[in-house]
Amino acid sequence: MAIERIFTGILGTAAALALWAQDPVLSQSTPEPAAPADNAAAEAGPADAPAPDPLAKGKYLAAAGNCISCHTAPGGEPFAGGVAFVTDFGTLYSTNITSDATAGIGGWTLEQFTRAMREGIDNDGVHLYPAFPYTAFTKIGDEDMAELFAYIKTIPPSSGVPPANEMGFPFNQRSLMAVWNALFFEPARFTPDTAQSAEWNRGAYLVEGLGHCGACHTPRNLLGAEKADAALSGGTYLDEVTGGAVRPWYAVNLTPSQNGLKGWTQDNIVTYLKTGHGTRVGSYGPMNEVITGSTMHLSDADVNAMAVYLKSLKPIENGVTQTIAEKDQRAGETLYTIHCGTCHLPTGLGSTPGSELGAPLVGSAVVQGNDPSTLINIILNGTEVITPAPAKGWKNMKAFGNLLDDDEVATLANYLRTSWGNQGGKVTPAQVAKQR
Repeated sequence: MAIERIFTGILGTAAALALWAQDPVLSQSTPEPAAPADNAAAEAGPADAPAPDPLAKGKYLAAAGNCISCHTAPGGEPFAGGVAFVTDFGTLYSTNITSDATAGIGGWTLEQFTRAMREGIDNDGVHLYPAFPYTAFTKIGDEDMAELFAYIKTIPPSSGVPPANEMGFPFNQRSLMAVWNALFFEPARFTPDTAQSAEWNRGAYLVEGLGHCGACHTPRNLLGAEKADAALSGGTYLDEVTGGAVRPWYAVNLTPSQNGLKGWTQDNIVTYLKTGHGTRVGSYGPMNEVITGSTMHLSDADVNAMAVYLKSLKPIENGVTQTIAEKDQRAGETLYTIHCGTCHLPTGLGSTPGSELGAPLVGSAVVQGNDPSTLINIILNGTEVITPAPAKGWKNMKAFGNLLDDDEVATLANYLRTSWGNQGGKVTPAQVAKQR
């Protein structure tokens, strides 16, 4: 599940907001989306065309925020909550946001909804935990907020009640959130940068607002607040691996740094967010739900704006390097040749989506990540790429956890992190054991 498990962020990592603003000056509202291609009325003449759906913009916003993934438990009713979020402070469960007046938010007013979204305070005046990312939603404009609320009010009611949160003392004291907010949270709408283009500003609004990419991709302090000076430079969170166990994952550095998106073009980012099958890497793990539930449903202009913004960021070079002994290098190369070289090639360059070969490892943000958790997860458990895959999509990589012991996985990981110009810190057998 695409969730931000470290005390903040609940809806997914790298989603976006609304359709591309048509005005040359950035708009914080969502223009009317085009009718879907499968609409039966699409071929009718103007006189027969249906009236625009007044809720279409709000529905788009809900999809952009990937609300359904985090508010729909496996096998549960849509938006009825109950998704478990394991954090370092306890386990939280997402709320029922259907139109049910008692179990959901059907009895809320726009003002109450807006206060929850922007300030983290519910209709009863109770502080919400920042597992609900109001720290990002505070940037959403008034019109978008109203459109989103109008759509949510139409979600079929469910009387489902999520389990109670499992938070130990003192984290179960919601009143302490007032102190947390005073220390780490400043409510504010998004303010366009007049020195940048309308497209850049649109991308910034999407990434920083409802998209809340930083909820996963920004490192956090001991109290779970995002480190503003390291925004989007990579973060660790807890989520499920194959089999249902909860383990750490690393959301990569999104700045154009050596261990981030330096080797990615703007088109690479767009294709990845729209299909999950870019030429640099295929989607897997928690990111699958972000793409299938959110970014693949965004307009081309919105995703392109996000890519423009990400590529413009100042690189945050926070990678760690290592030098491995010659015997370890040889051992790693042997493991790579036996288990990986056929698909990823001896050069580490791999191939392109749609082939029978693997993705490139050279310059990989996952391979070089500060935290090797995601790399280890892939080696142990393989990958499950998103479906349906495009005509030219990546194939799944098999798991090697049953073939390699902890020492071998660490040796292989260190070889990957020091070959072909890659730079990554040392991986230990103890780290592998933690992920297994």
